[in-house]
Amino acid sequence: MIVGRVPEEIVQLNQLVVLDLSSNQLSGEIPVQLGNLTELSYLSLNANKLFGQIPSQIGALSNLGYLDLSQNMLSGPIPNQIGNCIKLQFMSLSKNGLNGSIPDQIGYLVALQTLLDLSYNSLTGEILSEFGKLVNLENLNLSHNNLSGSIPNSVVDMVSLLSINLSYNDLEGPLPNTKAFHSSLKYFAINKDLCGEIQGLRSCNTSSSPKNTSHKSEHTRMVVIVITSSILLLFLIFMVVGIIALYRRGHQVSVQEYQSQSNNENLFSIWNFDGRIVYEDIINATEDFNDEYCVGVGWSARVFNAKLPSGQVVAVKKLSTTTETMEIEDCKSFTNEIVTLTEIRHRNIVKLYGYCSHERHTFLVYEYMKRGSLANVLSSDKEAKELDWFKREEVILSVAHALCYIHHSCMPPIIHRDISSKNVLLNLELEAHVSDFCTARLLKPNSSHWTTVVGTYGYLAPELAYTMGVIEKCDVYSFGVLALEVLMGSHPGELISSLKSLVD
Repeated sequence: MIVGRVPEEIVQLNQLVVLDLSSNQLSGEIPVQLGNLTELSYLSLNANKLFGQIPSQIGALSNLGYLDLSQNMLSGPIPNQIGNCIKLQFMSLSKNGLNGSIPDQIGYLVALQTLLDLSYNSLTGEILSEFGKLVNLENLNLSHNNLSGSIPNSVVDMVSLLSINLSYNDLEGPLPNTKAFHSSLKYFAINKDLCGEIQGLRSCNTSSSPKNTSHKSEHTRMVVIVITSSILLLFLIFMVVGIIALYRRGHQVSVQEYQSQSNNENLFSIWNFDGRIVYEDIINATEDFNDEYCVGVGWSARVFNAKLPSGQVVAVKKLSTTTETMEIEDCKSFTNEIVTLTEIRHRNIVKLYGYCSHERHTFLVYEYMKRGSLANVLSSDKEAKELDWFKREEVILSVAHALCYIHHSCMPPIIHRDISSKNVLLNLELEAHVSDFCTARLLKPNSSHWTTVVGTYGYLAPELAYTMGVIEKCDVYSFGVLALEVLMGSHPGELISSLKSLVD
């Protein structure tokens, strides 16, 4: 196994054709000198610890047919120069931290055939119409990103496409009527509002005929003008009233205020689903929250697993109180978790699908993590054996990625304040996801960062008890304790105590 940076000697082999350094312990940035290896046809650096941006010099590899940079810690945008690698037949940049929009130059890669995988990143923007030029591509994976807008009509030109995965994005609109889009719901689930003939998606609304549209266009225009004017007038009235109310009440939020909002609106939001239908589905799936379906119990909530009619399994975190009986702190925790998780999307953070604030039930709906909490896995001899050294390292790295994201990629930064093994959940593949953001705090500029002490005993930074100040280092200390726990197999309480005594 190779450890450290990519050896300098390799980038001097200008006649090199195949370079496979995958599944090592390489760190540092991808050397820009790789662009000098113009004879290279195969480059695989996947499953390492490389960070930094993909160098633009990679566009000089005009003979490259295979490129795999997946499962690293790469960040920044995909370089436009990637479009110069016109012989690429396989490209995977998945499971990194790439951001920005997909470059238009992706359409130049007309030789792509086996796979184009950009999944598990933080890519934004719309799906480009240039994808329609990839007529030889068989498999496309854009899942687990932040892509928005609708699917362009040009994808019907991708005549060789056999499979496509667009799940876990923010897409809306109809699915194209091609074979690749007539597949399972899991490839299109958890988006803003996709529609189509797949079971689990809503059917697309039929549009009005051109004849009816022409007859009613003038009437429609008048209705729009009247409605728009009314909305603007109401908005101005509410804004003035709101400013006066805020001034008089000194920006204080009460439980009664929260309850009034909940009772009036019966808030329910499920991304990509009809809220009322899913509410009933969850009640039916859990038999009205029968203990048989309970998979976890916390200080203020219980967690249930619910299998929806579509076959998708979700985790339902049901608060012990309803909106009518909530205390102020419960209200804050509930709304805090919603506000925080709707603003962030990362492959190592548990995804919030929706929430319900109802006079009968108050709950949040998350993606289901079949293996449960890291604490439970470590405490089980059988399951702990499955968590070998490589997987334990991956768990630690995954939590580090999640913390790096909320501390440095979110504006304002988010402090979790309760990093512990019980708040790290594992999926079937033992991949780690940070959960429970009910105590999270936004580090807004020009606002107080003082707070009461929250978190789990044994993971709290000692200085927090004295300073009461919330900063990123609070999470970093908890992460250090968690990392030791993962390596040792149990909480390192005695080790920490002995280290403290040495310092004292």
